[in-house]
Amino acid sequence: MKKQIEGLLAEALAALHAQFPQIVMPETRVERARDPRHGDFATNAALLLAKPAGMNPRELAERIVALLPQSEMIESVSIAGPGFINFRLGKRAFEEETAAILAQGEAYGRSELGAGRRVLLEFVSANPTGPLHVGHGRHAAYGASVGNLLEATGYRVHREYYVNDAGRQMDILAASVWLRYLEAFGAQFAFPANGYRGGYIQPIADKLVAREHDRLRRPVEDVFANLPPDAPEGDKDEYIDAVVARMRELLGDADYRAVHGLGLDEILADIRDDLADFGVTFDEWFPERSLTDLGLVAECIDRLKSDGHAYEKEGALWFRASELGDEKDRVLVRDNGQTTYIASDIAYHLGKRQRGHDVLLDILGADHHGYVARVRAGLEAMGEPPDSLEVRLVQFAILYRGGEKVQMSTRSGEFVTLRELREEVGNDAARLFYVLRSNEQHLDFDLELAKSRSNENPVYYIQYAHARVRSVFRQLVEKDLPWSTADGIAQLHRLSSDHERVLMATLGRFPEVVELSAANRAPQNVVHYLRELAQDFHTWYNAETFLVDDAALRAARLALAEATRQVIANGLALVGVNAPESM
Repeated sequence: MKKQIEGLLAEALAALHAQFPQIVMPETRVERARDPRHGDFATNAALLLAKPAGMNPRELAERIVALLPQSEMIESVSIAGPGFINFRLGKRAFEEETAAILAQGEAYGRSELGAGRRVLLEFVSANPTGPLHVGHGRHAAYGASVGNLLEATGYRVHREYYVNDAGRQMDILAASVWLRYLEAFGAQFAFPANGYRGGYIQPIADKLVAREHDRLRRPVEDVFANLPPDAPEGDKDEYIDAVVARMRELLGDADYRAVHGLGLDEILADIRDDLADFGVTFDEWFPERSLTDLGLVAECIDRLKSDGHAYEKEGALWFRASELGDEKDRVLVRDNGQTTYIASDIAYHLGKRQRGHDVLLDILGADHHGYVARVRAGLEAMGEPPDSLEVRLVQFAILYRGGEKVQMSTRSGEFVTLRELREEVGNDAARLFYVLRSNEQHLDFDLELAKSRSNENPVYYIQYAHARVRSVFRQLVEKDLPWSTADGIAQLHRLSSDHERVLMATLGRFPEVVELSAANRAPQNVVHYLRELAQDFHTWYNAETFLVDDAALRAARLALAEATRQVIANGLALVGVNAPESM
């Protein structure tokens, strides 16, 4: 409906331009009216054009209104305030939009706004050091929903998980697995304070035992001899690093890599399965180590040096990031010759651009505030547009059980996994609850509400509207009453109640909601819209009888009910939630 108003306004402005050729016409802007009493849509075109036209805004608004083509879609046009033009839609407009929903089906709400631009959407990317917890679940639900919205609006989306398979955390995981392996042969020792203590480590150690038997067994005294003290007397980070170094020394590189690889493969497989069961899939799982294998890190460092963006200081190589918008310069290569994660980040994003992606959309944790400036600086230094990078930060999800906050820690093992959450509340409730609020806001996940079958539970309330329509059509079959989409569309003019007009108006907003939600990376807007739509439907359902004796009226009401069901199904699909046949 909005596009139809925009088309009519564009025609009027084209006619106005013929009268005032000196005026550069602005892009047609039509918005929903802030106050429904003034109409359905409004435009400030007269205010924008008044000065260059040398006319009073209200006088110019009157001229624009006079140039508007006649249309059965518009009931009335009025001018308000200093020159706003308000449009009130006619009954025919709502009927045609309802017919469009029925004709387009699953395609209703989709558009070509993105014009095929390529988006590399990176999300979740949790370190493969343990099962996904409820915090990761929010990243997964949000990222998957944003990807769906972008595809629905004409973007080409490549979903990617960046696998942090290199670095210190993976070394600690390997050491944790090996220490549990040693315990299987009777070794007794205090497990490192900074090791991974969760129960998920034991099955991996058991697999190592089954595969290697006692071949990797080493005497406990050799493992822990002359190590610095662990916490609380000493530094837990220094201690675990010493354990890792000792493990490397005692096993040798090949066997160390074998333990490291087993831990990585087992946990990554669990993450893949968990996400797939959650309805979240990726086009690519990109391993961090491939950056080195492909030579991207070395390429970035060489280019930064040759282009004057790097300098040496105190034995380290530094990136002049502060000259490109970052708050300070960053170390690329430490004095011991090891490259930093900043070098890898720049290389990774350069690789994304080299793969042909226009928009690099990263969904990261709330603690990555400083990430944007340094990666954009790196892209600019590489000759890439810095604004090609877009970062959306996701705040924490806090789980409440019985009104009490649940504590989580991936090292201690005292955490609730995503899989456990899904088993308790179900995928649908988890997916919808995760995107109830903006990603920039903290999310309190109420387990009891998510499991309840009440109108206060948004997933139940929305799904129930869909199921109610299906129930009506099952009754239609049971009563052997005829109905077809064509018959329903032909009789839409029979709908006349206030409830029906409100419902049709809400249905017609869906394409706008999808476009705005995609543009703002805001799937919560889809959820809020669906709740409103469900409310309008339930109100209508409770006020009217659908299977009336009047065949024409029955056909019309069933058409509106089916259109509502279709929009609910389309909206739920965008946020990864099922539309049930019955409840």
